[in-house]
Amino acid sequence: MTGRPGDASRVSHRPASARELLDVLGRTAPGLDVETDVGRRAQYAYDASNYRVPPLAVSFPRSAGDVRAVVRACHELGIPVTARGGGTSMAGNAVGPGVVLDFSRHMRRVLDLDPRTRTARVEAGVVLDDLRALAAREGLTFGPDPSSHSRCTLGGMIGNDACGNRSVRHGRTSAHVESLEIVTADGVLAYAERGGLRAADPADGERIARLEKDLRRLVEENLAPIRTELGRIPRQVSGYQLQHLLPERGFDVPRALVGTEGTCVLVTGATVGLVPQPSATALLVLGYDDVVAAAEDVPEILNWSPTAVEGMDEAIVGTMRARRGPGSVTGLPDGRAWLYVELDGDGGDGGAPDVTAAVAARARDLLDVLRSRGRLVAGRVVESDAERRSLWRVREDGAGLAARLVDGGESWPGWEDAAVEPANLAAYLRDFRALLAAHRLGGVLYGHFGAGCVHVRIDFDWSTDGGRAAARRFLREAATLVTGHGGTLSGEHGDGRARGELLEVMYGRRMLELFAAVKRVFDPEGLLNPGVIVAPAPLDADLALDTPSGARAWPTLTLFPQDSDGFAGAVRRCVGVGRCRSSAGGVMCPSYRATRDERDSTRGRARVLQEMLRGETVTDGWRSREVRDALDLCLSCKACSTDCPTGVDMATYKAEFLHRHYRGRPRPRAHYSLGWLPAAARVATLAAGPVNALLRGPAGRLLTRLGGIAPQRRLPAFAPRKALRAALAATPPGAREPEAVLFIDSFTAAFRPGVAAATSRVLAAAGVPAAPQAGLCCGLTWISTGQLAVARRVMERTVARLDASSSGPHATLPIVVPEPSCAAALAHDLPRLLGTEAAERVARRVHTLTAALDELAAAGWEPPPLPGRVVLQTHCHEYAQFPGHRPRDLLRRFGVREVAEAEGCCGLAGNFGFEAQHYDTSMAVADLALRPKLDELRDGVVVADGFGCATQVEHLGADRGIAALHLAELLDPGPETQTDTTTERKAGS
Repeated sequence: MTGRPGDASRVSHRPASARELLDVLGRTAPGLDVETDVGRRAQYAYDASNYRVPPLAVSFPRSAGDVRAVVRACHELGIPVTARGGGTSMAGNAVGPGVVLDFSRHMRRVLDLDPRTRTARVEAGVVLDDLRALAAREGLTFGPDPSSHSRCTLGGMIGNDACGNRSVRHGRTSAHVESLEIVTADGVLAYAERGGLRAADPADGERIARLEKDLRRLVEENLAPIRTELGRIPRQVSGYQLQHLLPERGFDVPRALVGTEGTCVLVTGATVGLVPQPSATALLVLGYDDVVAAAEDVPEILNWSPTAVEGMDEAIVGTMRARRGPGSVTGLPDGRAWLYVELDGDGGDGGAPDVTAAVAARARDLLDVLRSRGRLVAGRVVESDAERRSLWRVREDGAGLAARLVDGGESWPGWEDAAVEPANLAAYLRDFRALLAAHRLGGVLYGHFGAGCVHVRIDFDWSTDGGRAAARRFLREAATLVTGHGGTLSGEHGDGRARGELLEVMYGRRMLELFAAVKRVFDPEGLLNPGVIVAPAPLDADLALDTPSGARAWPTLTLFPQDSDGFAGAVRRCVGVGRCRSSAGGVMCPSYRATRDERDSTRGRARVLQEMLRGETVTDGWRSREVRDALDLCLSCKACSTDCPTGVDMATYKAEFLHRHYRGRPRPRAHYSLGWLPAAARVATLAAGPVNALLRGPAGRLLTRLGGIAPQRRLPAFAPRKALRAALAATPPGAREPEAVLFIDSFTAAFRPGVAAATSRVLAAAGVPAAPQAGLCCGLTWISTGQLAVARRVMERTVARLDASSSGPHATLPIVVPEPSCAAALAHDLPRLLGTEAAERVARRVHTLTAALDELAAAGWEPPPLPGRVVLQTHCHEYAQFPGHRPRDLLRRFGVREVAEAEGCCGLAGNFGFEAQHYDTSMAVADLALRPKLDELRDGVVVADGFGCATQVEHLGADRGIAALHLAELLDPGPETQTDTTTERKAGS
């Protein structure tokens, strides 16, 4: 974009190689963590925006000294530098062509927290939720709370001047920054403080003093435009916030640097202010016919001093319910658009109950006022904590849910961050929706309505020349529209690559020249995050969807019916929102939680797969070692298919990749020893005694090593074939016609026949007598090892026996599967791999035991008395594929007083934890949730329906004799001749 103000600051950098960079750093900073491999560059070529810029290298600094070393080397070689926190930028602020500095890997410490001054000193990579957890111990919190709070970093929030759901009360990040630790473009460490800049090393004092002097001069020469054009509305984030440098603002340099998006300095640490947590809050949920009607009521709501006023439309709610089940969104009143209004109160002189009651009463009064205004369809005060959590999760997952909707349509950021005065919001939304209609575009609307900030993802076509031209025309008109309403292009995400070009619509030439001059003062060579804000890159440059003309088709065995272009569309579901990088909440992504490495996140894996499809950085397709390595620590837990807002299903992608990668080639040994376990088990159970004796001796250790199995694992004992026959013979006699089929999976038949008998008795007692069906297999072990051709043959036999089109007497009955992973394979993978109507029919009939008791049990049925406390390990596949049926909820309904659920993967995950090279990761994952729950065990029982989960429990609890019951064994009503195995397990637990 030539001829624009500020173009003089764009430098034509001489190309420097990664080898040159590594040589310089090897001399100046030996031991610094810098990576240049193809897989790593692929992971960091993207953030959560539309853009793709493969870096030259990625560095993981451990200190400000490391940052200085990298910046000095880049300054010497003319290599650009981009700072990155959680990589959740939706405007393209966190990708760059040179070195990407990932602060989130190591620089994540809270250095000091002072409750007296209500401040905290943090490193740039601290995750917001980690800071808030520490502050909560002192009754404090950090005010701004973006929806990405579980993975965004303080450095990233400072870079974008982030706000969040409660910005009505707490405003932007800039309002809470006291001072910054910074590294300049030439590698000088300094401190930005209210009143000026200070060098960390006196030897650099003259350099920093000169920088401050130049900055003061620019402000003095431009007082009028700074006072009239900047800081006009609360959410004016676009451009540089130079109003903080005005004399009447005390030349507040740290607050002026907030929102500069890493284009002026690199922030390595900060001192931030904290605010008290409220004593009580109330959530009011309001339903409207549309978002414009909702916006009309915002000015009245603001009169009630809310902490949050959040809005969203029906598309997001519909997507959440479709992806996670009808029960994933509870408590919404009627309407097609909703506002969440949160009110709070402090303790005052009364007690907490008084405050809670007063806040709730105020919420009811506000509801009465809004009803009287006539726009409200329905509204309610949400009393239940569970409903509050459910509702806030819908709003927090808005960006991801809006990206891929129920009909499979895709939408994109680019104009997701405009803001106006709240009083102008309804008028702006009315005109904006008309603009969308005029351009024949659709948008999913949500956002911080109380602050006038609207997030919208639009169904742009970024993949074609015509689509990009149409998007450019729309964005120009949208920029004119929002500025005509007195608004700003960005309200919290920053300008980045998405809106930098449009700043000329919002600001006059003099202000743009001032921004460029400020950039030159800090970064004369233009090395810090080039192409952003000053001398911006075209908004349609470096688009991720601008695919190369030679892109190949990618046929797969697995079907992806909800993705219009198959595997490529499925992989493209990852838009980078980064929920997989959360350290708590949900189950995704266990390997990332164990390693804290982007490579091991769902997002990191998806990005490498996307690069494989492009064929530019990852060039060897299905044979790629980089993709294989990125997928290596994926536990195939399937949690991402539920927890990821866009529905990424990495377990399925991994299975397909492994199938193609090893096609016609030798596989890892564990693929044979564990992948073919069901077939081996059918033979082993014929002579279980001798086989078990063999496996317990020296020959077993040799076989373990040859099979690629971790030597630390004790191989589970096979049950003799007659044990299964005896178990089934002991099930209740068929006094009634069967109302279900009991699918006795390979794991249950080979290792836990008593579970089959217990399941049969529980179902009979619950009024659902079941006909046992043994000798069939779901194909799970072949799927998880990528042997999909074998899996399909196994599944075809299973469907032929179970399908309604067969002549069997029970061919339309519900199918109850004791093993959750096998149930998930039948319900999810079966139709994906076979693609037949018969497979679909079978899949729709599949239930876990929990789901069967929820849906099929006779009204009023109750199990025998249960213990007061249960430690529960829910199988990841059950969590992912049967989201409306939680064993936790069932146990509570049956009267268990305390259900201590290990919220996360057990770490064994089928074959994964048995494989020698994965044992350490398996144990690290177990340490996250399961081991702590077992360590706390003093009484009660452990319940784990999954055979792998139960095996991991036994492994972890071996020294204490802890073992796990299947839910069926816990609920088993008898008979009096209960199996010895069940009795021993109950006693051991």
